[in-house]
Amino acid sequence: SMTCCVASHSSVEGTCSDLFLLSTRNDDLKEMLESNKDSLKLDAMKRIIALIAKGKNASELFPAVVKNVASKNIELKKLVYVYLVRYAEEQQDLALLSISTFQRALKDPNQLIRASALRVLSSIRVPIIVPIMMLAIKEAASDMSPYVRKTSAHAIQKLYSLDPDQKEHLIEVIDKLLKDKSTLVAGSVVMAFEEVCPDRIDLIHKNYRKLCNLLVDVEEWGQVVIITMLTRYARTQFTSPWKEDGLFDENSETAFYESDEKKTKNGDEKKSYMMDPDHRLLLRNTKPLLQSRNTAVVVSVAQLYWHLAPKHEVGVITKSLVRLLRSHRYTPTPICMFFSLLSPSLFYVRSTDATHIKSLKLEILTSLANEANISTILREFQTYVKSQDKQFAAGTIQAIGRCATNISEVTDTCLQGLVLLLSNRDETVVAESVVVIKKLLQTQPTQHSDIIKHMAKLFDNIAVPMARASILWLMGEYCERVPQIAPDVLRKMAKSFTSEEDIVKLQTVNLAAKLYLTNSKQTKLLTQYILNLGKYDQNYDIRDRTRFIRQLIVPNEKSGALGKYARRILLAPKPAPVLESTYKDRDRYQLGTLSHTINTKASGYLELSDWPAVAPDQSVRNVEVIEPVKEWAPSLGKTGKSKLSKSSDDKFYSDSGEEKEKGSGSSSSDDNETVCVLESSSEAESDEEKSSSQSSEESDKSSSLSEKSSSESDSEQKKTTKKPPQKKTVKPTTKDRSYLLPSACPLVCGPGERLHGFVSKQVPVSLSLYSLCILTPCPLSCAAALLQVSGPAFVPEKRHDLLHRMTGKGLSAQYQFPRQPCLYQPTMVSVQISLTNTTDHPLEQIHIGDRGPTGLDMHCFNTVECLLPEASVTVSLGVDFNDSTQAANFQLCTKEDQFSVSIQPAVGELFLPATMTEQDFRKEQGKLSYSSATITMAAENTTRQPISRQVATVANLGVVPSGQDNIHRFAGKTASSGAVVLVTVELRESSAALITINTEKSVMGPMLLRDLKRALARA
Repeated sequence: SMTCCVASHSSVEGTCSDLFLLSTRNDDLKEMLESNKDSLKLDAMKRIIALIAKGKNASELFPAVVKNVASKNIELKKLVYVYLVRYAEEQQDLALLSISTFQRALKDPNQLIRASALRVLSSIRVPIIVPIMMLAIKEAASDMSPYVRKTSAHAIQKLYSLDPDQKEHLIEVIDKLLKDKSTLVAGSVVMAFEEVCPDRIDLIHKNYRKLCNLLVDVEEWGQVVIITMLTRYARTQFTSPWKEDGLFDENSETAFYESDEKKTKNGDEKKSYMMDPDHRLLLRNTKPLLQSRNTAVVVSVAQLYWHLAPKHEVGVITKSLVRLLRSHRYTPTPICMFFSLLSPSLFYVRSTDATHIKSLKLEILTSLANEANISTILREFQTYVKSQDKQFAAGTIQAIGRCATNISEVTDTCLQGLVLLLSNRDETVVAESVVVIKKLLQTQPTQHSDIIKHMAKLFDNIAVPMARASILWLMGEYCERVPQIAPDVLRKMAKSFTSEEDIVKLQTVNLAAKLYLTNSKQTKLLTQYILNLGKYDQNYDIRDRTRFIRQLIVPNEKSGALGKYARRILLAPKPAPVLESTYKDRDRYQLGTLSHTINTKASGYLELSDWPAVAPDQSVRNVEVIEPVKEWAPSLGKTGKSKLSKSSDDKFYSDSGEEKEKGSGSSSSDDNETVCVLESSSEAESDEEKSSSQSSEESDKSSSLSEKSSSESDSEQKKTTKKPPQKKTVKPTTKDRSYLLPSACPLVCGPGERLHGFVSKQVPVSLSLYSLCILTPCPLSCAAALLQVSGPAFVPEKRHDLLHRMTGKGLSAQYQFPRQPCLYQPTMVSVQISLTNTTDHPLEQIHIGDRGPTGLDMHCFNTVECLLPEASVTVSLGVDFNDSTQAANFQLCTKEDQFSVSIQPAVGELFLPATMTEQDFRKEQGKLSYSSATITMAAENTTRQPISRQVATVANLGVVPSGQDNIHRFAGKTASSGAVVLVTVELRESSAALITINTEKSVMGPMLLRDLKRALARA
């Protein structure tokens, strides 16, 4: 007892010390959070988030943390929002005190802050703020950032669970978000659709084709949700492709050439099945996802093919399922429905498999068993019976019984093997063998009386109640075939009746009744003795059974007419049991769902409807595309610019729309616009879309980037406003040239010349730059030829702000990529920087200072000793980006100041265009891994020249000659490592195109694919 007291005292001391340390740590964190230094607050928040990640409770710090929600430090604010999302539901009263701060944060310039504020707001589960949440969700659904729109879709589900009465308003928001073209939003809004209104398939009609085309680019979690939803949708909109009496036909050529052959023996022509194009679109766009690294995505596609694809196409999922089968220990669970497609050897059980995986593999092996492979499978089963896993061994014996039932040729062999197992030392194996033998003997009782006798001899050694009850049932059912053994077994049971289990007692009473009817001379007294024992048994079921049997078989004055039929009741022939799979009835549930796994309808399960007899009207999925008519003014205005017509798209896509509303009267073209307005308009459009996409893809970057982007847009607007009017004659200058081509290729032709066969003599000025966009590549110098690179097909004239004049104290810097091989080092990417002095005094010693710790090699430009007021100078810089889009951070310095700047390259700027033959292209293509996607191209981009122009705009690649009109090839290599990059654009029917990227760079390939899809799908 003294020892126990000491131990308990020490444990109490340990607990108290832990609590003391925790409270001390919390006090330190509170002091740090209440300090005036952002660095201490930031350090405290990092420690708090680390505690939460480790599972520690940090709710006591909520008052101290929530005070910092209005901090101006972006990094601190983001961490505070992460904390609030975790504890807002637990500390609702304190969170409500800061609700006005959250509402203000919904208008924050930083997309991460807006999204975090909405996330916290939706986590405060108080009915009183439902109107505020609804208003915030509606505003966020119209946000420019797809990341914020994605967060609004998540908030819809939280609000619906808090207040289901808001369903109609939420459906309106869902309908709006379903029309969103961002892949970041698609998965989240479909999940909200499934939670709020899964029966409103009318919302999906107009968005069906868009979801099919976006599917390959959605994140993996969203892909699973969308595929599951589209599976249900397809079962309601398309007819069944499984018609046995019809011919499967999708090609008109087949219908034309084989129309005379498609007749039955009676001369009746079968009706051919024509698959709906939208049905085929879904199957075609989900097929590439079978190569996904995510198991859930592959299984989702597999279940879609299982439920929707024609029977002869389901086989395409087998290779992917086999790949999953060997990749992860828990993966085989959902594959049990595809066993008919695979080889038995793929499902042999391993010692490392979990028990439920072993059971599934047994199920599959049993279902695959046939006359050809049964001998191999039975040998495999013999090994499994010896397993130390008792549940698995019992399941193996049941599998042997199913094989014996399904394949009559091996029934005797299986019975002999099961009889041998009756001598096993393991009670579980013996018990299961007896149960299976009992079921098998019912199929052929006349031929196996020796087996019944052998089981009777082993009866005393079997202790498992179910096995003993099964032997007693066999003795009673076939007592006439073993007339000498059955009474003796009854005698033994009379001795041990009181100590047996209830199930054994019931079968003993049945055996006594059957022997009384067939051999009453030997068993009459035994039967009466057993019935007397059962009359006073503790179990009421046994007492009731005993009374019933006594009145049925023992005639007396009180017994009625039922006694006449005792033999017919107890000894009636019974049908043999059917050994069926436990998965037989699971096909009524959608494959891969929780209901399918547990074989019971789970809460929230959505039924998979039957195929409609007649397909609904497919025109409901047609989307009217209203293309704006852009009229180009043939004459030049007073300012010397060709202006666009005042359409709605002009105000939406170009910066000039906003500035016209402000009354500035300036257009969206920048300082580089020299030849035509067509290019500037398309650039403005691409710039805006690019900024929108970058906001979604780089949402995890620091707020400094977002502030910088806003300052960039401000600078562009101010610079455009200050722009002096141009002359009427459009003439390129050395400063404003759009294409940095070699001197061998003239930039602008003379008035009487043709420009490479593209521009005629009488072409309007506003179209001349469009013609320059499709110039054929010009050869570079001999040194470049040795590097096997060609001249750039296109050089973007867009410049990016490196340093704003306000931030740089009058020094303004812009950079662009000239797409020329770097003179300093072949592995570097050439960057041109334009430095401008906007002050009224000279700037001295402009140079590059310290570089960020990014590990990027950089060749600096020579120091600019003096830059006069309002003067500009262009310098060259070389950066080795190491084949990544990592930003090059460095300091741009003057004599007095230092400014931190960064150059962020697009993935297409990291390549050098290469030349090769079509044969070499195909040869290299076979050696490289690939990533591909199918898109719907804009109507303007379906010919060779627009495709070449769009690809060259996105990436610095060379054109490879192609002998096929519908296939366009481009080649290049990375500047840093020289890795080959091959691009193929294959045109297909109805404006569809397959884009394939072949490269060993696993990160650059998908990034380039994303940019190309966006460019080719945009008009």
